[in-house]
Amino acid sequence: MALLREVVELVHGWYPPATAEEWDAVGLVAGDPAAEVGRVLLAVDPVLPVADEAADWGADLLVVHHPLFLRPVHGVAATTPKGRTLARLSGAGCALLTAHTNADVATGGVSEALAARLGLSAVTPLLPAPATPLDKVVVFVPVPDAERVREAMVTAGAGRLGDYDHCTFSSLGEGRFRPLPGATPAIGQVGAVEVVEEVRIESVLPRGRRSAVVRAMLAAHPYEEPAWDLLELADAGTSTTGTGRVGDLPAATTLHDLAAALAQALPATAHGVRVGGDPDRPVRRVAVCAGAGDFLLDQLADSDADVFVTSDLRHHPASEFLEKDGPALVDVAHWAAEWTWLPVVEARLVAALGATVETRVSTLVTDPWRFRL
Repeated sequence: MALLREVVELVHGWYPPATAEEWDAVGLVAGDPAAEVGRVLLAVDPVLPVADEAADWGADLLVVHHPLFLRPVHGVAATTPKGRTLARLSGAGCALLTAHTNADVATGGVSEALAARLGLSAVTPLLPAPATPLDKVVVFVPVPDAERVREAMVTAGAGRLGDYDHCTFSSLGEGRFRPLPGATPAIGQVGAVEVVEEVRIESVLPRGRRSAVVRAMLAAHPYEEPAWDLLELADAGTSTTGTGRVGDLPAATTLHDLAAALAQALPATAHGVRVGGDPDRPVRRVAVCAGAGDFLLDQLADSDADVFVTSDLRHHPASEFLEKDGPALVDVAHWAAEWTWLPVVEARLVAALGATVETRVSTLVTDPWRFRL
């Protein structure tokens, strides 16, 4: 067994709620964080058949991709589909946790899972997420005081790089100054040029910690008027998170054969796999966006991708896109594309919790389209 709060913290660590879109509704929807969790069911949609599966199996937690309540509601009576779903889960003692757009953009997220199903390599985001804005602070300190100033800066939030902290760079130099009348110098005399061996200390910091780091640095510095610089660093564009993914197939194939491979790799649905483009077109570089991806069409029109795999493409945007002689289009079922993420989350839970929690991926097809003629 694990506590619900522990499982939620794991999922939120992999898919931070702060990275979700502003309009989204993610996180713990129902359940007592102090409750014990022995069984976790994973599904794409929080609908009544899935809630029935969770209840019948004895799940303590249902983890879903799509939110149950994406828009505000004034009640959850069991007279509506959403109310019945929540009532079924609550009556069975099953909590509900949602990871939606926060799971879309994350490393190990939904689009990345779809890319993995296709066997893509060298996968990168189509639209990289903006990196945390960084500054660099540079300050010149007398040698005997350098360690105190350095420690004050890192304690206030400077010097964190990935899995490392206390990251600074130092170089020795010579500082020159002349105190003027009215000054009360820590070193030297008014009217006389002073030469001091100083250390140049540099460190990066999140822009949100700018004020705190500068205040701490100035408070620890022995000089009345320290010399220091603050530089805003450019985004290097190397983020591993973001919208969609693009990568390369192990070997070139045709558009037809790629679509056929997708049909085999994804759960079967009535929607199937729709293709726009010459079936004999060679393809090697593939862009994907699990879920509705037509908002990326403008971004992809001039890209080096040979094909774009996504869902819910509309007639006019797709038609106009194909007229530009850019990538081909492959439209797959929304549910099927996003289902590929569930085994990824399950594997992460198993690796983190071991045999303490039993997991299961729902295979119920909750795609809304039931048949086609």
